[in-house]
Amino acid sequence: APRARPLDAVAAVLHEAVANRCAGKVAPKVSLQRWVLATYLEAICEHANRRLATMTAGRYQLVVRREGGNAAAKAGLDLTVHDAHTGTHRPVSDLSGGETFQASLALALGVADSVEARTGGVRLDALFIDEGFGTLDAEVLQLALDELDGLRAGGRMGGGISHVGALRERIRTGVEVTSTDRGSSVRVGAVSAA
Repeated sequence: APRARPLDAVAAVLHEAVANRCAGKVAPKVSLQRWVLATYLEAICEHANRRLATMTAGRYQLVVRREGGNAAAKAGLDLTVHDAHTGTHRPVSDLSGGETFQASLALALGVADSVEARTGGVRLDALFIDEGFGTLDAEVLQLALDELDGLRAGGRMGGGISHVGALRERIRTGVEVTSTDRGSSVRVGAVSAA
């Protein structure tokens, strides 16, 4: 068998090093795929944070943690929350139910804004929210609804599924399902105030 030439050996070592780096097998243990996804997530968070700042009066900002870790973990795609009141970062799992809803709404809107920015104007014109409003206190609910009103003013449609009566004061048109002992009835159009 022919002996490997020194350059072949160096090339093999370099190929292995690049493959290991791309697979996230060496420090910082973030694969190339996760690194690219984190870049997209940062762009989404940039858009989301504009909306989250409005909904939280500037208190919260979502931050992508790019540090590596255990190769089996979702290294490079972790989100933390910067709290301007305390000046600290904390896990998103520490947010209350209402704060989690606000962050989720901001991220959903951030995805739509990011898609529009990256595709040269292709718009996601509809957003549907299934529940979540019940976790919000009255003031936070109004801020979330103000953000949804801004969508409508910008030509987008927002739909929500909720049992929160306060929504009827702001959203007067919809589909109302009423359950009775004989089955459910459906009414489409104007929804009566609570």
